[in-house]
Amino acid sequence: MGITKTDLFTQDQNTFAQMGKIFSHPARIAILQHLLDANACINSDLVQELGLAQATISQHLKELKSIGIIKGTVEGVSMSYCINEEKWLEIKSTFEQFFDQHQCCSGDSCC
Repeated sequence: MGITKTDLFTQDQNTFAQMGKIFSHPARIAILQHLLDANACINSDLVQELGLAQATISQHLKELKSIGIIKGTVEGVSMSYCINEEKWLEIKSTFEQFFDQHQCCSGDSCC
């Protein structure tokens, strides 16, 4: 696989791509949906909830934490995770701005 030449793109484009990467795997979507449904910090066993291996869950949690969309705190011997509201709203706003750039065309003005 080739190397991505991120220096060819703006910081905003690279940041947006990183945000998009977070939503590119169904396991991460499932984790986010579980956290959203719980509407609270959870320390339940995501392995049992999602049916994935602990190593897989840990890797996806690491990816989600790397961009800041979730946050975790240590509670005894386990971690408790929840949605980072501030980052969630920032990502939502970024995607809305991107999609709002397109003005739907009507009639024959589009290809």
